[in-house]
Amino acid sequence: MENSTALAQAPGKQVLPVDALADVVSSLESLERVQSRLHAVREGLLVMASQLAEAMEDDGGVSGSGWRPPARELAQRSVAAEIAAATRMSDRTVQRQMGQAVELADRFPVTFDALSAGRISLAHARVIQDAGTVLEDAASRARYEEAVLECAFRQAPGRVRRLAVREAEKVQSGPLADRHERARKDRRVWVNPLPDGMAELGAVLPAVVAYGIHDRLTRMAQAHADAAKEHDYATENGAGAQAGRGAGASRTMDQLRADLLADVLLRGAPTGHDTREGILSAITARVDITVPAHTLMGSEGHGAASGPGTDEPGADGTAERGSASGFRGAAELDGRHPIDPDTARILAGAAPGWNRVFTDPVNGTVLAVDRYRPGEDLRRLLRARDSRCRFPGCGIKARDLDLDHTHDAALGGATEAANLAALCRRHHTLKHHSGWTTRQSGNGNLEWTSPTGRSYTDRPPTPATSTAGDIRPRPGDPPAKAKPPPF
Repeated sequence: MENSTALAQAPGKQVLPVDALADVVSSLESLERVQSRLHAVREGLLVMASQLAEAMEDDGGVSGSGWRPPARELAQRSVAAEIAAATRMSDRTVQRQMGQAVELADRFPVTFDALSAGRISLAHARVIQDAGTVLEDAASRARYEEAVLECAFRQAPGRVRRLAVREAEKVQSGPLADRHERARKDRRVWVNPLPDGMAELGAVLPAVVAYGIHDRLTRMAQAHADAAKEHDYATENGAGAQAGRGAGASRTMDQLRADLLADVLLRGAPTGHDTREGILSAITARVDITVPAHTLMGSEGHGAASGPGTDEPGADGTAERGSASGFRGAAELDGRHPIDPDTARILAGAAPGWNRVFTDPVNGTVLAVDRYRPGEDLRRLLRARDSRCRFPGCGIKARDLDLDHTHDAALGGATEAANLAALCRRHHTLKHHSGWTTRQSGNGNLEWTSPTGRSYTDRPPTPATSTAGDIRPRPGDPPAKAKPPPF
């Protein structure tokens, strides 16, 4: 940093801001690698501290030290307290970090090595560790690490988390339906006190219920805010309309969601916020699910599928090529959260219309989208292909994005999939009002070039679908025969 500053101030030599920025970015890249290595060293020292605690426990004490730990837990606590006092931290925090470090080094050694080499950050390592902690089998964890690390070398932790959850689900030993039933027993609601007369209401619910509640509250809040604005406009213009109730336009979406949640839970229906026509009480939750075809057909194991080589359409998400019996695919809620197959089939059966997303059988690229009820085909194709903002590292979901012409429509750019990409408003603005540029290189790949000349390629996320590598026919299955899609 000092060298760059001195260079910028050198007499008789003008340094362009973009060149100085390139130096800053390079310095930060190097610093991130060094920081990752230092994090790995710290993890190793915490592992050593945990091992020393065990050694002290096994010894029964250290001569002359007065150490007499009665159990492993007390030994770990004491060592954690020693470290915490020296580093001005909470001993509970230190003990938790010791446990995390031991798990990372023992159960995810390849990830730990990547962290030590500076190839991933500690945030990447924690994402891989958290999603894979449920995997008990060493071979399953090794396959999981191999798949997820390839993504971690190129993507931000937020994007790695989505893949990590999916890959961990693939190598789980038990069916998701059984694990979901066990997890449902832990559903609960709690309250935590907060300052200033407030409290936090929390709940552990099935994912479909939780996402549905949040979606319904969001749509209610938006509808109420729109109605309030119409009411205020009509009042200002003397129309005397009564489109909405209350000053909804002055509240944020978070505040409206909270108010509506309280209203619905306490009164059973949002009567305190509803319009005269009962618009809000008629709104139901909207849940987007991605369902592998064989899951939809009830063929998690043997039976219901039409056999190897079948092209089957999915619901709200996939159509797959391959044996439905070979891969037990989980449905995904909103493209990121696994849900059990029974719930997915119930939701698909109740849906008024399905989107069919057809994917390449080898690499999973989204090829086309159609719908049993015709509509905005191109928009559905792009939302299915992109599913989140296409700027590197951004994870804003598809429903909150703008569809942007890569080559400006005003300059002759075509309105077609090969010239459109989904961008959040922040990165849409960045593209048009900064030195960042983009171009499409085929298959939905978007190449970004930064003001310093660095190039970054963002590829569309792979949808939840089995590919050729996932197909594992059962012994005795007949040779694969191609069949036409059943639609």
